[in-house]
Amino acid sequence: MTRTTIVAAALVLVTALAGCGDKKAAPNTEHADAEQHSEGEAQADGDEHAEGEADGHAEEAPSTKIPTQRAASVGIRTEHAGQGVIADQHEVQGLLTPVEGSIAKVQARFPGPIRSLRANVGDTVRAGQPLATIESNLSLTTYTVPAPISGVVLARDASVGAVANEGMALYEIANLGDLWVDLHIFGRDAQHIRPGNGVVITRMSDGESAETRIERILPSTATASQSTVARARIKNSDGMWRPGSAVRARITVDEQPTAIAIPLTALQTDGEQDVVYVLKGETYTQRPVRLGKRDATRVEVLAGLKPGESVVTQQSFLIKADIEKSTAEHDH
Repeated sequence: MTRTTIVAAALVLVTALAGCGDKKAAPNTEHADAEQHSEGEAQADGDEHAEGEADGHAEEAPSTKIPTQRAASVGIRTEHAGQGVIADQHEVQGLLTPVEGSIAKVQARFPGPIRSLRANVGDTVRAGQPLATIESNLSLTTYTVPAPISGVVLARDASVGAVANEGMALYEIANLGDLWVDLHIFGRDAQHIRPGNGVVITRMSDGESAETRIERILPSTATASQSTVARARIKNSDGMWRPGSAVRARITVDEQPTAIAIPLTALQTDGEQDVVYVLKGETYTQRPVRLGKRDATRVEVLAGLKPGESVVTQQSFLIKADIEKSTAEHDH
């Protein structure tokens, strides 16, 4: 074998070995790429899984959808959250009495037997209406006794056939169109009450209320109770405010403006949390709120509501019940 032949064979061997080396490196590169791709897919799957978990555990505020027409038919009402006033009020009791000068006596002018009486207790009479006829012992003629004022007969103090003396009271009539409310205030509360204070009077019989203002503070105390008496006047247009009846009253001694105030009827509770229901479109969403001062009808909202949001103020318990029902059905 010549030198030239040996060199050529060596070159072929080196080339062959180099080719084998390239083929061995290629699979390793592909394996690395595959591992990198798998890690990327795993990371992507992990991210998607994490997002899914976040979506699954994100707490949505409890809500329910009620068509507008149905909500109106069951009495659900709303109002916009906004500025209001919280009143400092004192709860007291009172008694209804006739206004001075509103009571009149119907009296006999001359002595003689009573021939007729034309009204009974509880009747409404008008001024000038004949109420009795009496035969005068002086003239032996009958004369008529008219009603001196318009009003309601409170008492009838005579009977037909009896002899009336001169000046004898036959009837007592009262004009009950206006009444005094004597409010009995005890202890230090009396220091805060002034003429002009607003007051809400409530009948105990049916819960009907009337708004008025204190006109005067009487100079002496009530003997039996040793209370200070504040006096207010109310209109008795329906005739249901009856003298002698006890009433409840709330006297407003101060008022504090607040950024957001809502009616107490808007409040419900979820556990120990105060909540309201906010309407957007036809969806009612439960909203936790933090509350401040309150009075007999309204409460201040410190957090949880924005001015202008529409809040359920009537039949809010229906919204609560609907949400609880939907939650129970979803859990099952």
